[in-house]
Amino acid sequence: MRSRIVAILASVLMILSPATAAHAADDPLLDRLAAIPGLTVVSETQGTGYRFFVLTYRQPADHRHPKAGSFEQRLTLLHRSTASPTVLYTNGYGLAADPRPTQTEPAALLGGNQVSVEHRFFTPSRPAPADWSDLNIWQEASDEHRIVSALKSVYAAKWIQTGGSKGGMTSVYHRRFYPGDVDGVVAYVAPDDVINPEDSAYDTFFDTVGTAGCRATLDGVQQEALRRRDRLVPRLVADAAANGWTFSGSIGTADRSFEMTVLDSVWAFWQYSTAADCATVPAATASDDEIYTWIDTVAGWSFYTDQGLEPYWPYYYQAASQLGWPSLRFEHLRGLRHYPGLYTANSSLPPELRRKHNPVPMIDVDLWVRTASERMLFVYGQNDPWSAERFTPSKRDSALFVAPGANHGANIAKLAPEDSAAATALLRRWAGVPASITAKQSSDVPLDDMLGDRRRVR
Repeated sequence: MRSRIVAILASVLMILSPATAAHAADDPLLDRLAAIPGLTVVSETQGTGYRFFVLTYRQPADHRHPKAGSFEQRLTLLHRSTASPTVLYTNGYGLAADPRPTQTEPAALLGGNQVSVEHRFFTPSRPAPADWSDLNIWQEASDEHRIVSALKSVYAAKWIQTGGSKGGMTSVYHRRFYPGDVDGVVAYVAPDDVINPEDSAYDTFFDTVGTAGCRATLDGVQQEALRRRDRLVPRLVADAAANGWTFSGSIGTADRSFEMTVLDSVWAFWQYSTAADCATVPAATASDDEIYTWIDTVAGWSFYTDQGLEPYWPYYYQAASQLGWPSLRFEHLRGLRHYPGLYTANSSLPPELRRKHNPVPMIDVDLWVRTASERMLFVYGQNDPWSAERFTPSKRDSALFVAPGANHGANIAKLAPEDSAAATALLRRWAGVPASITAKQSSDVPLDDMLGDRRRVR
């Protein structure tokens, strides 16, 4: 049978041109996609050498009880050839509201197809009503398992999975539960918070990253911001009133939002910036305007508001319940903080979604990666705080590389030349692609760094 979109398209084209309609009706790829149970083609665009589809796939809300309810999970398909390898890109978050053709680094290096998956519970890929206990790493891995199993009827060549940050973690979890689905994993800047309270690696990172002078200046701007709380919080309140931001649904108050943003500012600086940007950090003698504006630039005052946090509630729910979160000492801020227990995942959630942490899933995944995993490539950034707690790959055809001086945007291209060549060769061997192939660098399909930038919510 044809999907509804094919029927409508064919009818419209028949009115315009019988010859064009006949061509549209003779579409083997669309036929094969439409034949997959539960898969719906929402839209298609075409470019030079590719076709791009927005799709939905019907998933059980609970894979252990598949008849108890379902939801439509959004995904996109960048199609080049059914004979090419396919990259499964697990976003870890939501797709863009209006997805456009992009490709990840592995898809470019392989000249392959790409299937990009929106993580369950990021809207609109959320069951209604939503039972948030169904948001866990096994349920999402099972979503991906069903997608891969269905699309292998069309794409029978090798499959590689990839993702950045939480998306990289998601790719690891899928590999853990369904190791036969793909032929290799490239996980970028994926944290491994195996023992949630043991976060000394993060404190060590902030004690050693960059130069001593840069670290002192960053400490100083946080101290000054908190010392000037009585003057800076009213600025945040005024900005909230002007922009319609509220706080009561999650973080609680403007004062709590202010403190959380200040605490997060140095983390955000190293996540998005480089050592060269240390020159832009205000001195302790800077004006209120300079300090307030700098924090807004690196962390975003709008983020720890109800409007900024709500799109990320699925992430914070997972962090609170399973993934873990970084807990820092903030020794240089003693006596300046009003809320010592604020820097947790639960602080960013509404009360009804706050959860007790279960340490078992991360311990299980970490042990499996270290001892039993195969064909897994990890890429980290030297100056990325999220890269401080890393996965340790097994010795089973796996590897880990660190990009010198790189932040949370570390990738294969930013590795030292010999490491970049080794990582590329590993990926292409797993995918069965000749080493001599040229990466697909098309202006029509730009590279996706796979990382959201929370500062864009402003």
